[in-house]
Amino acid sequence: MEKLISAFWLDIRPLKEPLGFIRVLEWVFAIFAFASTGDYSSTTSFNIQCQGPARIHEINVSFEYPFRLSQSEFDVPTCEVNRTETEKYHLIGDHSSSAQFFVAVGVLAFLYCTSILVVYVGYQQVYRESNRGPVIDLIVTAIFTFLWLVASSAWGKGLTDVKGATSPTKLLSFIKACKNTVNKCSPGALPTFGPLNSSVISGFLNLILWGGNCWFIFKETHFHTQAGPSAAQQEATRQP
Repeated sequence: MEKLISAFWLDIRPLKEPLGFIRVLEWVFAIFAFASTGDYSSTTSFNIQCQGPARIHEINVSFEYPFRLSQSEFDVPTCEVNRTETEKYHLIGDHSSSAQFFVAVGVLAFLYCTSILVVYVGYQQVYRESNRGPVIDLIVTAIFTFLWLVASSAWGKGLTDVKGATSPTKLLSFIKACKNTVNKCSPGALPTFGPLNSSVISGFLNLILWGGNCWFIFKETHFHTQAGPSAAQQEATRQP
């Protein structure tokens, strides 16, 4: 512990370099990705007017992260003559796996960015004095690049399914009272999917940032040094 404290030396210059600056962007977009998904909740609705001079019933259906839609239930009037009974319905689908995987990748990416930024600004000499630090950093960054690709693609598909399952028009298609032409059914307010659309976009932005950062980390490793010709080799090639 004392060795770690003694080795700490605050230096923010790495944050001005591409390696550190991109890490800061990754840190910001990782927060945005998991926060905009994990805190989401919304409501979809439709209207039913039973035959005769009955009042219009507005049915509101709430759903939220992690999008286990089959657990969201709502009551709909049966619209039977001289009866006020209601019937329970549920939304269709369970998209929790893709949503939770996306959020998990975002949280882990945030934690890694936080820890590696501490290394960049406080333990830069320790990071550079051996090749182990940059190599480990490169491997972890490559793994997160792959995870962002998988998580963003899966959640993009999951979001499309959530939009379809919560569409008011889709809900009206399986409501029994709406299959009777004497009852009037109409779609209500659409859910607000802006935050979720932004989360998918930020996921693919993270993919680009983490993938691009692999190059700058690669330049810190001995692999890059070995890949290029040495100064002596370059001088030898110039001589006839």
